[in-house]
Amino acid sequence: MPGIAWAITGGGQHLAGCVAAMEHLSRREKICSYVSRAGEEVLQRYGLFPRLGAISPGGYLQEVFLERECGYSFPEAGRFMLGRFELLIVAPATSNTVAKVVAGIADSLVTNAVSLANKAGVPVYVLPTDLDEVAFTSTPYLVRREVCLDCPSLADCPARQGCPMAAFAEQIDPTLCNGCGTCVSLCPRQAVSLAEFSVRTRPIDLQNLDRLRDMPGVTVLSRLEDIAGVL
Repeated sequence: MPGIAWAITGGGQHLAGCVAAMEHLSRREKICSYVSRAGEEVLQRYGLFPRLGAISPGGYLQEVFLERECGYSFPEAGRFMLGRFELLIVAPATSNTVAKVVAGIADSLVTNAVSLANKAGVPVYVLPTDLDEVAFTSTPYLVRREVCLDCPSLADCPARQGCPMAAFAEQIDPTLCNGCGTCVSLCPRQAVSLAEFSVRTRPIDLQNLDRLRDMPGVTVLSRLEDIAGVL
């Protein structure tokens, strides 16, 4: 029986909700996860990466394919040509991924998967990060430097000493942080937090969404909740 392929790119928008949707779906379907390099980094920063192991626990059609571990020809994407998947979900899909797809560029694990799925007649469903002219999102953990540098405990910072990844300093090293949140509870000045902000979508990104909607075999989802309707 064909499985479900789910591709994750490097967008924080909708990411937590997408992982939750994958967990719910994995209770009744086999999910194979395709994760871009940026997607892996962002999953780590938001503390979500460990959950992929339960969603795609291994075994055929239940693997986690990380782009950094794949060859340049991305043979893992060839499964779409073999009829191994009934559909492909790309969620979240960054504006960069959308731009490549509409331009016909397939030079990454995820864009290769979209290209081959489309060629094989496998339905593709895309949840973009940049759907509206203005969107609200949150960052991974950040250090408010103005608070941190004024802290009398800076020399012997509990958050720095307690960070299991050695990622904590006057700013958090995004290449080391795994989003565990240990620093939040250890910081005596509460200088570590998530930051919420608004993002204005560029006109070219909105134009690319319109082009994506016109592509045969591709459905653009308008909100996270639409994924349930697909299945």
